[in-house]
Amino acid sequence: MLPRRARARDARAKSPAVQPLLAQPFLDRPFALDIAFDLAATFLFAVTGSLVAIQKRYDAVGVAVLAFVTGLGGALLRDGLFLQDGPPAVITDGRYLAAVLAGAIAAALYSRHLHRLRLVFTVADALALGTYAMVGAQKSLAAGLPLLTATLVGVVNAVGGGLLRDVLVREEPLVFKPGEFYALAALAGVVIFLVLGRGLGAPATLAALVGIVAAFLVRLLSIRLGWRTGALWDEDGRSGP
Repeated sequence: MLPRRARARDARAKSPAVQPLLAQPFLDRPFALDIAFDLAATFLFAVTGSLVAIQKRYDAVGVAVLAFVTGLGGALLRDGLFLQDGPPAVITDGRYLAAVLAGAIAAALYSRHLHRLRLVFTVADALALGTYAMVGAQKSLAAGLPLLTATLVGVVNAVGGGLLRDVLVREEPLVFKPGEFYALAALAGVVIFLVLGRGLGAPATLAALVGIVAAFLVRLLSIRLGWRTGALWDEDGRSGP
């Protein structure tokens, strides 16, 4: 005869409310990171885009455009190119546009003093990078996309805004050039998220939070310890290290 605790657990598993949930694969179950993470990432990326516009002496329109593109570009690429499930949430939910506007205003008001907070914004940018990567991967899996595609979408969600920003200001995109880990940090976080969630069966929220921390640490350690990517080919046409 089963112990009372085991019988109670089996009864809960067989209940009509729980059985359909258990039958669903990882992340087809209702799950989403708190929107505060998403809005914070949007705000911080909008600040970085606005600062680029201010450094280039753009007017208010230029600042607003770069804030919008950097803050929401990755999400628009994700929803417009990969998911295509109606109007993007970042357009239908006014809180995202409010976060972009707040980022642009903050950059405009405090641009002369933000250099003193460089470490703070480096940390915040690394956190935003990991958060956007997890959001993109989570939304892809919830939409039924395969693991490899979810990995791609997660990375695009994380770096897409910066990529579009650099294209608009006619600079070589940061993610293309040898240097500190950026896209690789997002990739590391997404891979850990998928391994924990799909491979080891960890709870989705826990897997996402661990992935965010992993991307955050890889990004900051690459800056602190000087980890850098190298050119695939040198000037003489020989393969790099």
